[in-house]
Amino acid sequence: MAELFGFEADFVDSLRCIPMELRYKLDTCGIKLRLSEWNQLTLAERTALVESPCSTTTEIQSYQQYLQQLILEHTGKPATQLVIEPHPPWLDSTTIPISLQEKSQAIGVTITLSKWRILTPLQRFALIKLSLSGHENKNFPAAMREFNLF
Repeated sequence: MAELFGFEADFVDSLRCIPMELRYKLDTCGIKLRLSEWNQLTLAERTALVESPCSTTTEIQSYQQYLQQLILEHTGKPATQLVIEPHPPWLDSTTIPISLQEKSQAIGVTITLSKWRILTPLQRFALIKLSLSGHENKNFPAAMREFNLF
């Protein structure tokens, strides 16, 4: 079952944009999926990518192969590979990334370690991604509210 966030509600029904759950899976399996590539996929293929598991080693390998095949079929080009981070910060419940602390303080919120620890890895992933410079950050305050951080 997919975990889609409320702050994604304006595009999640049509899957016209890449939801955080899929972004999480992309980082997990080491494939970059551009919005232009995403938009070439059928709604059924997008839905399958969102709903397919990508946690165990076997699932990650199967997911990666399926996604590579889809990208090649639709674009005629191989998928762009990403380096898979061995210890991603969203899996570390003991350390709040500096960029996230700075972004939250900029909107007047301090994330405590106790609140950070109770977030799911997907929630921590979303906050980290939404706090990066160069990312459209309009959903950051909405995510903070949705995750009960203020």
